[in-house]
Amino acid sequence: MPLYCTKNHANQNGSSFCTSCGEVLWLPKGYILASRYRIVQQLGHGGFGRTYLAEDLHRFNERCVLKQFAPQEQNPSQLEKAKTLFAREASALYRLKHPQLPGFREFFTVDLGMISGWFLAQDYIEGKTYSDLPKPLSEAEVTTLVCQLLPVLDYIHAQGTIHRDISPDNLILRSSDREPVLIDFGGVKQLVTSSLNGRGQVITRLGKQGYAPEEQMRLGEVSPSSDLYALAVTALVLLTDKPPEELYDARKGVWLWRKEIRVSHQLEKVLKKMLAYKPSDRYQTAKAVLADLRSPIIPSAPTNISRLTTVNVVGEINQQQPQVKQQIALPTIKLGWLRGAATKVIGAALVVYIGMNALPWFSSLLQTIPTVKLPSATVSDAQVEAMVSRRQALKVSSRFFNLAVNEAFYQQHPELKGRSIKRDRGDEHLRADWYKIGNDLLNKLEKNLTPAARSKLGKYSSSDRAIWQAKVESKQIIEQTDRQFYQLFPRQQGKALNQKTYKQIWYALAAERVSQLEKRN
Repeated sequence: MPLYCTKNHANQNGSSFCTSCGEVLWLPKGYILASRYRIVQQLGHGGFGRTYLAEDLHRFNERCVLKQFAPQEQNPSQLEKAKTLFAREASALYRLKHPQLPGFREFFTVDLGMISGWFLAQDYIEGKTYSDLPKPLSEAEVTTLVCQLLPVLDYIHAQGTIHRDISPDNLILRSSDREPVLIDFGGVKQLVTSSLNGRGQVITRLGKQGYAPEEQMRLGEVSPSSDLYALAVTALVLLTDKPPEELYDARKGVWLWRKEIRVSHQLEKVLKKMLAYKPSDRYQTAKAVLADLRSPIIPSAPTNISRLTTVNVVGEINQQQPQVKQQIALPTIKLGWLRGAATKVIGAALVVYIGMNALPWFSSLLQTIPTVKLPSATVSDAQVEAMVSRRQALKVSSRFFNLAVNEAFYQQHPELKGRSIKRDRGDEHLRADWYKIGNDLLNKLEKNLTPAARSKLGKYSSSDRAIWQAKVESKQIIEQTDRQFYQLFPRQQGKALNQKTYKQIWYALAAERVSQLEKRN
């Protein structure tokens, strides 16, 4: 079949550009690749190739991203070397498991006449890139973003991986939980867009001009400090809404951003060290940066992200990953509704309530504490304490539990439009509903999940799914899990499951089924 450009010019199979107008050619919508991935739409293209939004037919049409890589190298022997390097890099990405990194699905090659190339399949992250968000961002929002990303960098650096390509384009504010996700590792693109010298070594340097430090762009040398440098440039771009070239005097080697904005002395000092010209003068680890960002600054006015009704909440670091905790002196907070029960329960669970007009700095001050909306207690102190104790006994994390209950509560009360629950008597029935939803959820988790599965709620990821799919017949497991899940939670029917809440329960139910099958076999 011919390959058409958007102007409907017909081209021969295998063409990369339209012979009539020069437009980049794409796989058509609906085309099924490798008998598994159905093309939904085009997402973009660059020197590395093309990117598509696709549906995974092996996972009930779950959406994913396909990246087609087209190496510039045409010499057969060097092309084979590039392919080997690409497969090695893909394997490294597969081993990275973090909630703020896209789940890696598979690497495969295709040669079907119409299209040929190497492909990576990754989870689709729904949201906007930080380059598409309204700017400038406030100091508090940028500080929060940096604090959210440093644990991710600490994790990938501990795995021996350098991202190489951090910029606002490669950060997505995920719609489901408002956390930043780091995408597009530069190492893969480097291996497929670079020319190879006679010894099979990559000689083209990779990195975005202005974001990557000089030693990376000129010499190809990278280290954890390279990523920290790029993160600092990203922070400046978001703070000033200006590209890096307008903030840096390349001739003098001097940063000019302090002429554009004023930030706290603390943040200025941290950014200055992250941006040092010599790698040895920079921070060497993400943990060291976090240690110097202990006290985020309180802004004096609402900001762009807060006007979009989003709140950046610093996520917990998976227990299997290196723990990077930020020691922060918390402000005095008055929570009147906790008068009786909180005094007794505070050691077991600290719950923070943020209303619709809460300042965005609040979440950054509470990095080590789950930030959720929780109605005031109208039930007795004994009932509140009993529910907390029961949740602990069932080994269900407070973060997961609060997020899941809040989500179900606001789904049942769409008329509230997310507004906070008042302490007056007019909202007593709403507070009672929240309490009932919480107890119902605990009942379902207790009856349908083992303690081991309950303790992992909030930590499941697509990598767990990939593991059990490799062990058993995945279609049967998915069908059985869907039936059980939607019987337990009929209100979730037809909705995209939140990865932080109800998708966690789905994963747990599936994992239980896999475990039972393995025992029987």
